[in-house]
Amino acid sequence: MGNLVTVGISDMKIVTGDDMLITYALGSCIGTCLYDSVTGVMGLSHILLPQSSLCPTDRNIQKFADTALKQLVLDMRAKGAAVGRITAKIAGGAQMFLNNSLKIGERNIEAVTNELKILGIKIIASDVGADYGRTMHCHATDGKVLIKSMSKGSRFI
Repeated sequence: MGNLVTVGISDMKIVTGDDMLITYALGSCIGTCLYDSVTGVMGLSHILLPQSSLCPTDRNIQKFADTALKQLVLDMRAKGAAVGRITAKIAGGAQMFLNNSLKIGERNIEAVTNELKILGIKIIASDVGADYGRTMHCHATDGKVLIKSMSKGSRFI
Protein backbone atom coordinates (compact mmCIF):
# COMPACT_ATOMS: atom_id res chain seq x y z
CA MET A 1 0.00 0.00 0.00
CA GLY A 2 1.27 3.44 -0.93
CA ASN A 3 1.17 6.78 0.79
CA LEU A 4 -2.02 8.61 1.74
CA VAL A 5 -1.55 12.24 0.69
CA THR A 6 -3.87 14.85 2.21
CA VAL A 7 -5.09 17.76 0.10
CA GLY A 8 -6.15 20.71 2.24
CA ILE A 9 -8.61 23.49 1.46
CA SER A 10 -7.30 25.65 -1.41
CA ASP A 11 -4.65 23.04 -2.14
CA MET A 12 -3.77 20.46 -4.80
CA LYS A 13 -1.49 17.46 -5.03
CA ILE A 14 -0.41 14.84 -7.59
CA VAL A 15 0.40 11.15 -7.02
CA THR A 16 1.18 8.03 -9.05
CA GLY A 17 1.49 4.32 -8.45
CA ASP A 18 -0.29 2.96 -5.42
CA ASP A 19 -0.52 6.31 -3.62
CA MET A 20 -3.88 7.78 -2.67
CA LEU A 21 -5.21 11.31 -2.32
CA ILE A 22 -7.77 12.41 0.26
CA THR A 23 -9.53 15.68 0.96
CA TYR A 24 -11.89 16.42 3.82
CA ALA A 25 -14.61 18.98 4.50
CA LEU A 26 -16.10 19.33 1.03
CA GLY A 27 -19.12 21.43 1.87
CA SER A 28 -19.61 24.15 -0.73
CA CYS A 29 -16.04 23.47 -1.92
CA ILE A 30 -15.41 21.19 -4.89
CA GLY A 31 -12.97 18.31 -4.97
CA THR A 32 -11.79 17.70 -8.52
CA CYS A 33 -9.95 14.43 -9.14
CA LEU A 34 -8.19 14.21 -12.51
CA TYR A 35 -6.78 10.90 -13.75
CA ASP A 36 -4.77 9.66 -16.71
CA SER A 37 -5.37 5.90 -16.82
CA VAL A 38 -2.39 5.22 -19.10
CA THR A 39 0.30 6.83 -16.94
CA GLY A 40 -1.51 6.48 -13.60
CA VAL A 41 -0.95 10.16 -12.87
CA MET A 42 -3.68 11.45 -10.56
CA GLY A 43 -4.28 14.96 -9.26
CA LEU A 44 -6.74 16.32 -6.71
CA SER A 45 -7.73 19.91 -6.19
CA HIS A 46 -9.83 21.29 -3.29
CA ILE A 47 -11.41 24.46 -4.70
CA LEU A 48 -12.88 27.03 -2.34
CA LEU A 49 -14.30 29.68 -4.71
CA PRO A 50 -15.39 29.84 -8.36
CA GLN A 51 -13.38 32.78 -9.73
CA SER A 52 -10.14 34.49 -8.82
CA SER A 53 -11.80 37.83 -9.63
CA LEU A 54 -13.73 37.48 -6.35
CA CYS A 55 -10.47 38.10 -4.44
CA PRO A 56 -8.13 39.97 -6.79
CA THR A 57 -5.38 40.42 -4.18
CA ASP A 58 -5.31 36.72 -3.20
CA ARG A 59 -2.32 35.08 -4.88
CA ASN A 60 -3.26 31.47 -4.01
CA ILE A 61 -4.22 30.12 -7.43
CA GLN A 62 -5.18 26.79 -5.85
CA LYS A 63 -8.19 28.45 -4.21
CA PHE A 64 -10.16 29.21 -7.38
CA ALA A 65 -11.69 27.01 -10.10
CA ASP A 66 -10.55 29.25 -12.94
CA THR A 67 -6.88 29.09 -11.91
CA ALA A 68 -6.45 25.85 -9.94
CA LEU A 69 -7.59 23.45 -12.64
CA LYS A 70 -5.34 24.99 -15.30
CA GLN A 71 -2.37 24.64 -12.96
CA LEU A 72 -3.29 21.08 -11.96
CA VAL A 73 -3.38 20.03 -15.61
CA LEU A 74 -0.01 21.69 -16.27
CA ASP A 75 1.51 19.92 -13.28
CA MET A 76 0.06 16.57 -14.36
CA ARG A 77 1.41 17.04 -17.89
CA ALA A 78 4.86 17.63 -16.40
CA LYS A 79 4.54 14.15 -14.83
CA GLY A 80 3.61 12.51 -18.15
CA ALA A 81 -0.17 12.83 -18.30
CA ALA A 82 -1.82 13.75 -21.60
CA VAL A 83 -4.82 16.06 -21.66
CA GLY A 84 -6.61 13.84 -24.19
CA ARG A 85 -6.56 10.96 -21.68
CA ILE A 86 -7.42 12.85 -18.50
CA THR A 87 -10.89 12.30 -17.04
CA ALA A 88 -12.50 14.01 -14.06
CA LYS A 89 -14.57 13.01 -11.05
CA ILE A 90 -15.97 15.80 -8.89
CA ALA A 91 -17.62 16.02 -5.49
CA GLY A 92 -18.93 18.74 -3.18
CA GLY A 93 -20.71 21.96 -4.04
CA ALA A 94 -23.28 21.53 -1.29
CA GLN A 95 -25.69 24.15 -0.01
CA MET A 96 -24.65 23.85 3.64
CA PHE A 97 -26.88 26.57 5.09
CA LEU A 98 -30.60 27.09 4.55
CA ASN A 99 -30.40 30.85 4.04
CA ASN A 100 -27.39 31.21 1.77
CA SER A 101 -28.08 33.79 -0.91
CA LEU A 102 -24.49 33.57 -2.19
CA LYS A 103 -25.02 30.00 -3.48
CA ILE A 104 -21.27 29.32 -3.44
CA GLY A 105 -21.72 25.56 -3.83
CA GLU A 106 -23.87 25.97 -6.91
CA ARG A 107 -21.48 28.54 -8.36
CA ASN A 108 -18.50 26.26 -7.66
CA ILE A 109 -20.17 23.37 -9.51
CA GLU A 110 -20.81 25.61 -12.51
CA ALA A 111 -17.29 27.07 -12.49
CA VAL A 112 -15.57 23.68 -12.23
CA THR A 113 -17.80 22.18 -14.93
CA ASN A 114 -17.14 25.12 -17.27
CA GLU A 115 -13.37 25.12 -16.65
CA LEU A 116 -13.10 21.38 -17.32
CA LYS A 117 -15.05 21.85 -20.55
CA ILE A 118 -12.65 24.61 -21.62
CA LEU A 119 -9.71 22.33 -20.83
CA GLY A 120 -11.27 19.50 -22.86
CA ILE A 121 -11.64 17.18 -19.86
CA LYS A 122 -14.74 15.02 -19.55
CA ILE A 123 -16.47 14.58 -16.18
CA ILE A 124 -17.16 10.84 -15.92
CA ALA A 125 -18.67 10.82 -12.42
CA SER A 126 -19.90 13.28 -9.83
CA ASP A 127 -21.47 13.58 -6.41
CA VAL A 128 -22.38 17.24 -6.12
CA GLY A 129 -25.00 19.53 -4.65
CA ALA A 130 -27.50 18.62 -1.94
CA ASP A 131 -26.95 19.76 1.66
CA TYR A 132 -24.27 17.54 3.18
CA GLY A 133 -20.48 17.44 3.42
CA ARG A 134 -18.22 14.86 1.86
CA THR A 135 -14.75 13.35 2.06
CA MET A 136 -13.12 12.34 -1.23
CA HIS A 137 -10.62 9.47 -1.32
CA CYS A 138 -8.89 8.93 -4.70
CA HIS A 139 -6.90 5.81 -5.69
CA ALA A 140 -4.14 6.29 -8.28
CA THR A 141 -3.82 2.56 -8.97
CA ASP A 142 -7.20 2.34 -10.70
CA GLY A 143 -8.80 5.81 -10.72
CA LYS A 144 -11.53 4.85 -8.26
CA VAL A 145 -12.92 7.60 -6.05
CA LEU A 146 -14.63 6.83 -2.75
CA ILE A 147 -17.04 9.44 -1.41
CA LYS A 148 -17.81 9.31 2.30
CA SER A 149 -20.52 11.25 4.09
CA MET A 150 -21.78 11.14 7.66
CA SER A 151 -25.40 11.21 6.52
CA LYS A 152 -25.19 9.23 3.26
CA GLY A 153 -22.54 6.58 3.94
CA SER A 154 -19.86 5.62 1.42
CA ARG A 155 -19.92 4.91 -2.29
CA PHE A 156 -17.55 4.76 -5.23
CA ILE A 157 -18.02 7.09 -8.17
